[in-house]
Amino acid sequence: MSPQIFGILNVTPDSFSDGGQFADAAEAIARGVQLHALGADIIDVGGESTRPGAVRVDPAEEQERVIPVIRGLVAAGVPVSVDTMNSATALAAAEAGASVINDVSGGLGDPEMYRAVAQSKLLYIAMHWRGHSTDMDDLATYDDVVVEVRNELKARLAEMLVWGIAKDQIVLDPGLGFAKRAEHNWQLLGRLDELATLGHPLLIGASRKRFLGDVLPEGATTADRDLPTAVVSAFAAQAGVWAVRVHDLPSTRAALGVFEAWKNGRAQ
Repeated sequence: MSPQIFGILNVTPDSFSDGGQFADAAEAIARGVQLHALGADIIDVGGESTRPGAVRVDPAEEQERVIPVIRGLVAAGVPVSVDTMNSATALAAAEAGASVINDVSGGLGDPEMYRAVAQSKLLYIAMHWRGHSTDMDDLATYDDVVVEVRNELKARLAEMLVWGIAKDQIVLDPGLGFAKRAEHNWQLLGRLDELATLGHPLLIGASRKRFLGDVLPEGATTADRDLPTAVVSAFAAQAGVWAVRVHDLPSTRAALGVFEAWKNGRAQ
């Protein structure tokens, strides 16, 4: 079975790839509907950039950005995830009809997040995280990145369960690009089977990230990273991940189609 596809919809002025493109709520809703029509199973709506060096956004401003978009997409019949580190935004999004909370801080960014997740009963994506965007590059130090990421996620899992989050609510994300250098990202991708031993579905968010530029010619644009993103999606599918999170739907949809055809051919 192919992974779920999360279509990225940033309603921010400063996200690294698409900041400012969909700041207007009506434009953002139209884009989300389009992404869903192109094959996104869930639209992941974010109101705060987490690119390296990004400045934090007040939760009230974040909610002004994302809640009207979430309401509009839900009214159009589009499943929605909210990309937030703030418990108040997570609860407001749940009330607006979101079905998933995608927290890049894995609960470390807001001490009330686990309480909010337990209260909402929504699916919760907990990413591996060591610090905010202003600090994360300095935190990319590991002896064995896969072992350490696995252990740190395991610690997060233990705390989630204490707070009353159900085991079947939890999806894990290794946090590619967050306090990770290029070699760390590739090691995590190459050893996903070790993260899968934690017993939870995995989401992979590699889309257009800087480390993918290493496999492209010099001078390649951010959008040129869509092809390697799609290849990563296909290999992630082969590794059995639950979901991939991408900007460009046609390339990843095509890559996953090839994966399914290949798998079906082998089974016949």
